[in-house]
Amino acid sequence: MENQNGLNRRRFLSIAAVGAAAAQFAGLNLLQAKPIAKSSNKFKGIQSDLRTLSIKQVKTSLLDIGYAEEGPANGPVVILLHGWPYDIHSFADVSALLTAQGYRVLIPHLRGHGTTKFLSAQTARNGQQAAIASDIVEFMDALKVKSAVIGGFDWGGRTADIIAALWPERCKALISVSGYLIGSQEGNKKPLPPVAEYSWWYQYYFATQRGYDGYKANTNDFAKLIWQSASPKWKFDDATFARSAASFNNADHVDIVIHNYRWRLGIAQGESRYDGYEKKLAAFPGITVPAITLEGDANGAPHPKPADYAIHFKNKYKHYTLDGGIGHNLPQEAPKAFADAVIEAAAMAQG
Repeated sequence: MENQNGLNRRRFLSIAAVGAAAAQFAGLNLLQAKPIAKSSNKFKGIQSDLRTLSIKQVKTSLLDIGYAEEGPANGPVVILLHGWPYDIHSFADVSALLTAQGYRVLIPHLRGHGTTKFLSAQTARNGQQAAIASDIVEFMDALKVKSAVIGGFDWGGRTADIIAALWPERCKALISVSGYLIGSQEGNKKPLPPVAEYSWWYQYYFATQRGYDGYKANTNDFAKLIWQSASPKWKFDDATFARSAASFNNADHVDIVIHNYRWRLGIAQGESRYDGYEKKLAAFPGITVPAITLEGDANGAPHPKPADYAIHFKNKYKHYTLDGGIGHNLPQEAPKAFADAVIEAAAMAQG
């Protein structure tokens, strides 16, 4: 899940005032009172017709990336990025909606998930933010995609934010659940109030050998607990969970997840090849491409307030909070709303 303290711990107590000031920016519809599509996550029983996405593979300098591709080959490209502990099937219904509108949809498994594999046993199993973002830029290169509309949530939202911030020429428009999620090790050093720290129990669990061993031994049970706590009103069934849980069988999954959270706390090192990117990210760069941010009204995971991150979006920008009991896995819980946001963001980029 995404790390609220990753925004900038040093500004945790004062950022609300900054966000309020940002809301005065002329021409930006920062906060919308109504969702862009009617949202509903009412449980309708066992879903025997769950869509399973077909997988292709493409190699980059470090990875053999598994990805789903749907829609016409000549359609405008949309890249959708999942989070933890989720997988590409968070976007299965979103993809169907977008391809019906003529979009070419690409949904890669992040490193440590699904059929995405490292090419070398010697490559560090590194989960730091810049590494994951670099993977996606190389993924675009491998598929000869010069630029795309990019959307994501959780780890995928952060990754989309980073690409928009560091490689704006590759990102036509951005859709990010829970907004601006770029963080830094330095910013994570300052403790948060106890109630906020409490929300990150698993981050500290993962910092221990017991946590590593526990996650490795109980990966699916752990992931299901996170699904339930992060989306408390989403009554997903066993088949829905099992479809995504298959992606956690990746041999590198545990190492990538554990390193991601340990790196955030500064107790695991990153790789020097990403130092330049991390230095830029530590300055919390603005996002200069058209952007839409989304939030669910029942997100049980730690997440920043929309007014707190509005200042980071420097171009055309809108925010929508979805009603109907929508939790952390917003694309899967409210696919129509997410697809609508993609279409609207693409229009913003053209306009």
